Amino acid sequence: VQNFLDALVNPFLLMGALVTAGLTVAGLTGGFAFGLLVAVLRSSSYRAVSRFAQVYIWFFRGTPLLIQMVAIYSGLPQVGIKFSVFTSVLVALISNEAAYMAEIIRGGFLAIPPGQTDAAKALGLNRWQTLTKIQLPQAVRIILPAVGNSVNGLLKATSIASVISMEELMRRSEMIMQLKFDVLEVFAAAAVYYLVLTTLWDRVQRWLERRFDPGGRTATAKAIAPAIEQAALPR
Repeated sequence: VQNFLDALVNPFLLMGALVTAGLTVAGLTGGFAFGLLVAVLRSSSYRAVSRFAQVYIWFFRGTPLLIQMVAIYSGLPQVGIKFSVFTSVLVALISNEAAYMAEIIRGGFLAIPPGQTDAAKALGLNRWQTLTKIQLPQAVRIILPAVGNSVNGLLKATSIASVISMEELMRRSEMIMQLKFDVLEVFAAAAVYYLVLTTLWDRVQRWLERRFDPGGRTATAKAIAPAIEQAALPR
């Protein structure tokens, strides 16, 4: 028990948890922004543009994040593109998360009655105005439950960064274990940190649902969320 408590309050491990949280926030922010772009391209009426987005989604959802991360860190330098460990992890997380977010966002767009888009066109709104004023606000309410599950997956997926020596929570846990050989105790402490982070995100998600859905329409969103979540599985 004492070894577990020592690991739990270890500043080195705590810093790893903060790095994991930072990677998750960066991956979510970048993944959502880039995923929105890919979702718009995927819905384009231009076949070549739509096909490009479809191939992007197919590739990043169809290959393991581990391979993508190693390819970016070790493969790109062979063609003259070199990233640091931190940049490689961010590029991999954002690129991978964007593929899942694109399908989730597209599912949210498809759930909006098409008559609203037609009405926006009749009112003279252009494509950008229709997206930002009509489609996106409604889609956000619909996709929030699915995004919440995706973020939990992203949070745990950051542990893969330990493979290329990114000192996040899992990597620092392994470093402590190599020194003290307290495998079970250190892993248990890491699990507590992951549980704390997922619990904090759950609170943030509930706040976001109340913020974007004051009328209580999230119940409807949750009812159709399982269908949308299929776009993000398996990670």
